[in-house]
Amino acid sequence: MHSILGCNHPTFALPWRTLLPYLVALHLLHLGSAQLNVVAPSLHVTAIVGQDVVLRCHLSPCKDAWSSDIRWIQHRSSGLVHHYQNGIDLEQMEEYKGRTELLRDGLSDGILDLRITAVRSTDSGSYICTVEDGDNYAEAVVDLEVSDPFSQIVHPWKVALAVVITLLVASFVVSIVFLHRKRAAQSRELSESFQAFPPPKSL
Repeated sequence: MHSILGCNHPTFALPWRTLLPYLVALHLLHLGSAQLNVVAPSLHVTAIVGQDVVLRCHLSPCKDAWSSDIRWIQHRSSGLVHHYQNGIDLEQMEEYKGRTELLRDGLSDGILDLRITAVRSTDSGSYICTVEDGDNYAEAVVDLEVSDPFSQIVHPWKVALAVVITLLVASFVVSIVFLHRKRAAQSRELSESFQAFPPPKSL
């Protein structure tokens, strides 16, 4: 045993053939630890038309994403819903302009959440969250389902039934009003006839 590092740090002088596998293993471990992963919730995100919704996504393991290239892409059209790079929001699809915001408070912790305001029924679908950092790239998919309780399909027979019921109710109300006025008129006539022809006085 002799020192090859100096500074009184003794070590074994291993031949290169023995040392090489260790160096390769260390290199592979380093590559594995530097791998970029994006994680998204497995459940659908649901919202009602007009609400604000947050699409969640984060890096794993946790890593500062301030200097990353982050894109949220509409899967259906492959259009850019939101594009962030080095602290700047870049161009996006016309239909999402003014309606999206990358929540930057979580970027230092690798959180890539995107808020969409006043969601529309056309916003339903899958969104791809992509992150590019140097030579590393990763993505995950988030599904959004937007419902509109006021846009249910109305069947023609339902419309016809509603019209018939409305007409019946209207006819009933008109009949009641007519009978009430008729009775009031009859009472008034009787009262006037009594005043005009009072009954004879008994002897």
